[in-house]
Amino acid sequence: MKFEKWQALGNDYLIVEAAELPFPLTGPRVAKLCAGHFGIESDGVLLLAPSERPGYVADLRIFNPDGSEAELSGNGAREAIMYLRQRGWTDADTFSIHTVAGEIRPTITGPSTCRVDMGRAKLTSKDFPGGPPDGSATLTADGIEWAFQHVSIGNPQCAIAVGSEEELAALDLPAIGSAIERNELFPNRTNVSWYAELAPDRIRARIFERGVGETLSSGTGATGAAVAHVLRGGGGEDGLVTVLLDGGELDVEVAEDLHVNLTGWAVPVFAGVLSADFLKELHATE
Repeated sequence: MKFEKWQALGNDYLIVEAAELPFPLTGPRVAKLCAGHFGIESDGVLLLAPSERPGYVADLRIFNPDGSEAELSGNGAREAIMYLRQRGWTDADTFSIHTVAGEIRPTITGPSTCRVDMGRAKLTSKDFPGGPPDGSATLTADGIEWAFQHVSIGNPQCAIAVGSEEELAALDLPAIGSAIERNELFPNRTNVSWYAELAPDRIRARIFERGVGETLSSGTGATGAAVAHVLRGGGGEDGLVTVLLDGGELDVEVAEDLHVNLTGWAVPVFAGVLSADFLKELHATE
């Protein structure tokens, strides 16, 4: 079974074409593939298949390293997009991909960069069923009351503003992230981002991803933080917010109607083939 490993701002995924799979890609098999030391070690798996839907280049499914399936990943989507272009699935600069969250429409902007139309962010969703119309609320985790902004951008985001970059750096994300991810307010769990303003059009963010933990970066996490920042009066010309993450920078354009475009890079790391022994182990995993 052939695969490629890609990364975007340190957020790394295994990319597998469905035609390469000798078995269904179940949650336990994904967890084995993504495991450190015993597997390939990655932040998830991107499964690509030719789409039977008219107008779509491919269907994309996104799996977290714990085996759960994600609706969308901004970094993972860019990796899949650049893979599709580099591997000859399309020669178009603009095309459509189908995900669990619906259509995403990228535009290739360079050899390793693209802009992704993420659709319109929403402040209410089934992932925060008790939330108010503006998506703002509070919760308590690790003995602290946090004011947060719920944003749905294909997946649920809980964005929390803090007072300074120093306060952001001092946060113990493993201690508080899991409690917020699994808070009773969020029946499907949630991704969490903490951010601090560096300038009106620039924020620093740290991300705790659902099913992953703290990550070097997250495209949808950066998007959630940028939307929350704009709702609080931030953002530059045309709603542009540059989000500085541990793994690098992403540009998020937030329009007045909360339509979002995400721009960043993605590159391949290596290609490989699973051994016969490891394939047998995966076959034996239900």
